[in-house]
Amino acid sequence: MSTTRPRSAVADRIVRFGAAALDDNRRSWFGALIAVAWLSYLIGPIVRNWREGEHANAAWASVTLFAYAAVILGSFVVFRDTRRRDPLVDPPVDHRVWPVLAAMTLCTVVLVALLGAAALPTAIYISVVAIFHLPSRESGYVSVVVVLAMLLVPVALPDLRGVPFYVAFVPLVIWAARHLGLRGERLSELARRQKAELAIVAERNRVARDVHDILGHSLTVITVKTELAQRLLDVDIERARAELADVERLAREALGGVRDTVGGLREVTLRAELANAASALAAADIAADLPDPANLPDGDNELFGWVLREAVTNVVRHSAARHCTVIVTATSIDVIDDGRGLGPDAGTGSGLAGLRERTRAAGATMALSIPAGGGAHVAVTVPKQLAP
Repeated sequence: MSTTRPRSAVADRIVRFGAAALDDNRRSWFGALIAVAWLSYLIGPIVRNWREGEHANAAWASVTLFAYAAVILGSFVVFRDTRRRDPLVDPPVDHRVWPVLAAMTLCTVVLVALLGAAALPTAIYISVVAIFHLPSRESGYVSVVVVLAMLLVPVALPDLRGVPFYVAFVPLVIWAARHLGLRGERLSELARRQKAELAIVAERNRVARDVHDILGHSLTVITVKTELAQRLLDVDIERARAELADVERLAREALGGVRDTVGGLREVTLRAELANAASALAAADIAADLPDPANLPDGDNELFGWVLREAVTNVVRHSAARHCTVIVTATSIDVIDDGRGLGPDAGTGSGLAGLRERTRAAGATMALSIPAGGGAHVAVTVPKQLAP
């Protein structure tokens, strides 16, 4: 039996194999072929036995080496679909792995018996296959057993001494690196799922906010116009009919707005909202001082449209104001009324809270204040670099 001391290049190859073993299962075939290729370092001891006349040892070692290579390749073929479908859940133990590991252990024992210490590092392959095809805990147990075997066997059998002791710890290095890789994959998947959940929550909040703003404004104006139409029935039938026609139009627009919001197609423009505001304020008998649409800044100013919609809705619904003023510049919009002013819960309602979220998402700032003469002042300002 040959007890040739393994060359240092053997240890280097084992370490490189450990690094390659960390690759993703998508490259499992590549890893398997590399593993088999690195088994070729045993060809030297086999040839040496043949030249020294130990033909039986050389023949059996050759057969065992080919069998070992076949088992390794076969393991990557049989278990190629055992990658975790859910990175956050450890896969169940595939009990078919244990016979494969037993066959590899038998091959290692036979090679060590025939070739001596040169074949002892092949035990690392047992650990590598376990790391790829077993959950982290079970593969860790296998790796510890392999490390103990590689440390204790040379102590019990002096003829097998000669393998650098640090080679015995390669399985633990491979297991630790693989474990860290899976942990990173798990954290990445968790972050991806959290991001997806946040996107769902954000979309749900957007729909809820838009539906509230659309229906809150439309239903408020419909209520005001319906009350006005009832008062006009005995006074001015033609104007009452006009108001009821507006009620029908607003109801249809609200329905269409809800449909567009659910589909993510809702568009709001400042010019359109100015027309709606004029109609709503007139129906509520509130004098309006609105900017001329021809003098508005360029662009659709969607954010300002939402601000005007919600602010006017609050003026009509809660303020009991007699006058409302709207001032629009390229970077700001102010809605001022002379009504009851801001109560202690101002800004906490779903409408203004949603409007605050909307302005924050657009990079703007929103402020609520009380003018010198009383009432309420809603101001939204957009940074110059974000202005249309």
